[in-house]
Amino acid sequence: MRSIVRRLAQLALVPAALLGVVAVANPAQAAAPTVAQLQVDIFNATNVQRVKLGCAKLRNDAKLGYAARGHAAYQARTNKMSHTGSSNSTFAVRASRAGYVGALAENVAYGYRSGAQVVSAWMASPGHRANIANCRAKAVGVGAFYSANGTPYYTQDFGSR
Repeated sequence: MRSIVRRLAQLALVPAALLGVVAVANPAQAAAPTVAQLQVDIFNATNVQRVKLGCAKLRNDAKLGYAARGHAAYQARTNKMSHTGSSNSTFAVRASRAGYVGALAENVAYGYRSGAQVVSAWMASPGHRANIANCRAKAVGVGAFYSANGTPYYTQDFGSR
């Protein structure tokens, strides 16, 4: 009996991976996607939707991206989703400050855990869907940022050139 207890104690010290036991993380405990991954996923999912709607794919514009990332960070810092930014700025003002001329529209959101989820939510909202489906849009910038409590905030800015 003593040898069985000793063997069990020794086995308890062996890492689970060596025994072929793999722990599966609870999806709620899984690591959140990086900001960069969220932005890429939103960009790609948006273009998939545009092609389905008969529009050309958008190009990723660095200036619009700068404006969108800045606004997503502002929303995350203030824990407030809004089209109005610091100093009461609008998306057109933020895009202009970033050096982009021709801003068309903006989508914002928060709380969604993946790029696919946020684009799906935008497609279910008539106003946000209209921005994605506007075939006059040629460029987009995407911003994602996590607040201190881990809530993701999103901004998507569309441009005409």
